[in-house]
Amino acid sequence: MKGKILVIGGAEDKNGNTDPFSDLSILQRFVDETKHKKRSRIEIITSASTIPEEMGKEYLKTFHKAGADNCGVLMIRTREDAEKPTSLRRLKEADAIFVTGGTQLALTSILGGTEFYTMLLEKLKDPDFMYAGTSAGAAAASNSMIIEGNSDDAAYKGEVQTATGLGLVNNIIFDTHFIERGRIARLFEIVVSNPTILGVGLEENTALLIHRDKMEAVGSGMAILLDGRKISGSNLLEVVDGAPLSFENMTIHLMSEHDIFDLKEMRLKIINPPDAEK
Repeated sequence: MKGKILVIGGAEDKNGNTDPFSDLSILQRFVDETKHKKRSRIEIITSASTIPEEMGKEYLKTFHKAGADNCGVLMIRTREDAEKPTSLRRLKEADAIFVTGGTQLALTSILGGTEFYTMLLEKLKDPDFMYAGTSAGAAAASNSMIIEGNSDDAAYKGEVQTATGLGLVNNIIFDTHFIERGRIARLFEIVVSNPTILGVGLEENTALLIHRDKMEAVGSGMAILLDGRKISGSNLLEVVDGAPLSFENMTIHLMSEHDIFDLKEMRLKIINPPDAEK
């Protein structure tokens, strides 16, 4: 993919505010990275949500706060909606799409294999096009996505279930609401099962901007990266389902805002903020 991809860990305001983003810096960065910035045509896709109309209205308000008013809610509730000429035309004319939270399996089951999905892959060959997803929209961006696995149970073999994602990013799996819901154990199991996969856990109000084989951390929180290529041993093949997992020598990176991870060299570059030297 040549286009830009922004994966966001979700944002839940614990004070009861219905604003989808308590930290507008991520949304502002998304707008700034689109082709025409505040003038870009942005389509909001709420297919993952059980309240798509309400979700769409809230995001329109939030984008307005970021100065982006050329936005629309592209309501795709069924696979038939994804095949409609109006849906395809709007995607064709879009500079970026923003996929909201909800259930990632709902998102992939509606879009997967449709003309809309095929066009989305074609659009992402354009370096100026941008896909952004938060929560479910982020989790579904990879080839394989986590669909089930309680935090309390996920440190045990066989407790995490995955399904095929949208395949916009290769060899990475994303987990969202990562710190808030204590999900590191379930990401451990994914990486131990296939050390080729880079496990990425995103805190709420944290995002990664992926472009040209680089990932840049955006937002006020942190991202945790699990690199299993140097794992020297585990009990994965010896223990039965439901038994605790053990492993050694997994590499863990912690990214905060401005840090950049090189996906080709698999190395993290820590970037000090501009005011750090004062």
